[in-house]
Amino acid sequence: MRKFSSASKILDKSRFVPSTGSYPQGYKVGALATGVKKNNAVDLSILASSVPASAAAVFTTNKFQAAPVLASKDILSTTGGQNISAIVVNSGCANAVTGEGGLKDAYTMIETVGRELGVGSRSALVMSTGVIGQRLQIDKITRGITELVGPQLGSSHEHWLSCARGIMTTDTFPKLVSKSFELDGVKYSLAGLAKGAGMICPNMATLLGFFVTDAPIAAPALQNMLKHATDRSFNCISVDTDMSTNDTIAALANGVAGGETITEGHRNYDAIQAEITAFAKQLAQLVVRDGEGATKFITLKIQDALSYEDAKTVAHSIANSSLFKTAMYGKDANWGRILCATGYAGVEVNPAKTSVSFIPTSGPALQLLVNGEPETVDEARASEILEQEDIEVHVNLGTGGGYDCEFWTCDMSHEYVTINGDYRT
Repeated sequence: MRKFSSASKILDKSRFVPSTGSYPQGYKVGALATGVKKNNAVDLSILASSVPASAAAVFTTNKFQAAPVLASKDILSTTGGQNISAIVVNSGCANAVTGEGGLKDAYTMIETVGRELGVGSRSALVMSTGVIGQRLQIDKITRGITELVGPQLGSSHEHWLSCARGIMTTDTFPKLVSKSFELDGVKYSLAGLAKGAGMICPNMATLLGFFVTDAPIAAPALQNMLKHATDRSFNCISVDTDMSTNDTIAALANGVAGGETITEGHRNYDAIQAEITAFAKQLAQLVVRDGEGATKFITLKIQDALSYEDAKTVAHSIANSSLFKTAMYGKDANWGRILCATGYAGVEVNPAKTSVSFIPTSGPALQLLVNGEPETVDEARASEILEQEDIEVHVNLGTGGGYDCEFWTCDMSHEYVTINGDYRT
């Protein structure tokens, strides 16, 4: 009987935690332990902008939307995404399905941050993550906000890393990405963090996260950029087919670095949208790499679909197939599971022209199906490829449409069941 090793013995995820960063101007961040989590773990994070910023967000489409989702939606609607000065996030309790009391708690967090920062009472966005159906220990959280705002907030790499740790739940490492780029001779920076390891399935956002920039971007343009980037990053990942009640991805742009305000018609709109999209992909991929119990990081490239949406639908179908995911965990080159999930995705496929192959990190591709005809699989070569942590699968649908999609997922191991079998207790 084949023996499987646990993910913790195979993967050293510490290499995904940055030791330095390039952070945007005008932001201070930090985190502390309020006592909501056990073992005095950090569970409250705040990001504050030195000047009011443009804001945007995408949210879960789950019908049971958590109180912080409803509150943040309201803030963005009434402000038009302007004059937002902070984001506050608690972990350890999702404040979801908590009725009117939970909604009041979410607004209390927003108002407390506003008061402590000396800005308006509707100048912050709020997020929560953790167990569903429990009320926040709001007194601990408000005390924590009061303690955190002030000298404990900072702009160093250590402050950003602490902020990323403060929003973790079953994550095994803090997810933090930063980068700088130049437009018209002005240097701009992006920094972002996310939490997510389970309940990750695409459909608007898919987890908690936010990224910020010191570029001057108008709120409507930022919203469009965020939606574009999310559709190609956080909506192109899957761990386990479950969509949370709290999923939120937010963005702030405070313009502190200077330059012309970027609107939809601005000459630099496409360039900065491309920077944000590439950045979002990098951050989203960290979520998949930390998939609960995952031992494999799998890139799916669906090619030659009739539309981008069709390609994405096929990728989604394969990524959410338990049979495919368990085969990848077992290092079994069972390409029939890939083809099966492709066939029931509900989009146009040309079976006589469909091809499937594994792409190793080095060496030639291993062709499994070519133009509808099965290849004789070199099982030794297949095993060698599937031993690797990073696996790439190409599926060409043969429609002649020419549209492609890149999607990221992971395998499903025994450890996933262990983690989720006793998550609440």
